[in-house]
Amino acid sequence: MTRAALLVCPASGRGRAARVAGTVAARLRTAVDSLDLHVAPSAAGTAAAARRAVDDGVDVLVVLGGDGGAHLAVQACAGTPTALAVVPAGTGNDLATALGVTGVDDVVAALRAGSTRSLDLGRSAGGRWFATVLCAGFDSAVNERANALRWPAGPRRYDLAILAELAALRPGPLVVRTADERLELDALLVAVGNTTSYGGGIPVCPDADPADGLLDLTVVGAAPRRTLLRMLPTLRAGRHVGHPAVRTLRARSVRLSGPAWVGYADGERLHGLPMRVECRSAALAVVAPPAPG
Repeated sequence: MTRAALLVCPASGRGRAARVAGTVAARLRTAVDSLDLHVAPSAAGTAAAARRAVDDGVDVLVVLGGDGGAHLAVQACAGTPTALAVVPAGTGNDLATALGVTGVDDVVAALRAGSTRSLDLGRSAGGRWFATVLCAGFDSAVNERANALRWPAGPRRYDLAILAELAALRPGPLVVRTADERLELDALLVAVGNTTSYGGGIPVCPDADPADGLLDLTVVGAAPRRTLLRMLPTLRAGRHVGHPAVRTLRARSVRLSGPAWVGYADGERLHGLPMRVECRSAALAVVAPPAPG
């Protein structure tokens, strides 16, 4: 018997989650024995509803929303027997993409097949889990701007925010420490990836694997704006890692310190540097199609 809960984030995707909630619930009921419905109009409500569902012992918590709603559900599901499923209905949907889920039919098929797998998670020293990418510097400033924009919808919002933030771009003295390496340089951004992408499909850590027990780091050193403008088209294809201004590392844990940058994880604001981040292997069960390969 499979007990599930559907957590609807109605504001996701500018109201798209609310519009499709009835259809999604009906489809899910064909694949589970029972389904409780929770509608949470605020972030605090989403976090509380996710925690209640997990504490109630549901087998699967399905989030209908974007990366913000999924991030809050991860906080509740991490380290518990409750598996997480994500039906994408937000702006970026990077976690759903990483899981190979394009819509509710993928989740229904996985539920019927009993297709669950384990996912690594990142965790900051403050106790916050993240499933996709933690970033600081230029990319976190882009996140702040993108979250404040009301237009356009989807990944184009991040593209517009990138162009706007380029005008105010300033490098900072970043220190990156892992067990094996120490980098000290003037940098523009650092990204710590459990999965490859953020910002609606930007593969900032293109080789990240959420099942290898390691975090991938991408550090962009100081460079002129014209150089960054030439680099931007390569970012969408993950080819930026070959640029001389870019350094990549892989580690189980990392400490970031230096500039007064604010960290973002899964597109959600955390706190400023310094920050210690570590990978926790197989910390989350997910309902999703089998991993490629």
